[in-house]
Amino acid sequence: MRTTRDRIRHAISFEVIGLILVTPLGAWGFGMPLHEIAVVTLVSATIATLWNYVYNIWFDRAMLRLRGDVRKTIVHRLLHAVLFELGLLTVLAPYIAWRLGVGLWQAVIMDVSFSVFYLIYTFAFNWIYDVVFPVPDPQS
Repeated sequence: MRTTRDRIRHAISFEVIGLILVTPLGAWGFGMPLHEIAVVTLVSATIATLWNYVYNIWFDRAMLRLRGDVRKTIVHRLLHAVLFELGLLTVLAPYIAWRLGVGLWQAVIMDVSFSVFYLIYTFAFNWIYDVVFPVPDPQS
């Protein structure tokens, strides 16, 4: 299992790199002012960071209980990313609608667009993270 320090490094680096990428893309793609999208992405990132920490502990414990190991196959990585994004969707769509003054359906479309970005980003980031910072061998 990963240490608390490693999980904090993971969560912070994930969110910082994601914000650098998604904020200007979101402003451009939705035709909204950068500062409005920046507020949405910062609040969303704060919520996502907390969710990331809790979710990764939950997912690793489930992997350990079900498989006896926390190392992930491609299928596990895909499941990990999809479940993570579905959890965020339920919280973030109403917030986006309220903050940007758009209808819930438009907020869902916006959130799904962000989720598609983050789905791909989550998969790639976690794979690269595991290569750069490998999961410790359970026998050591």
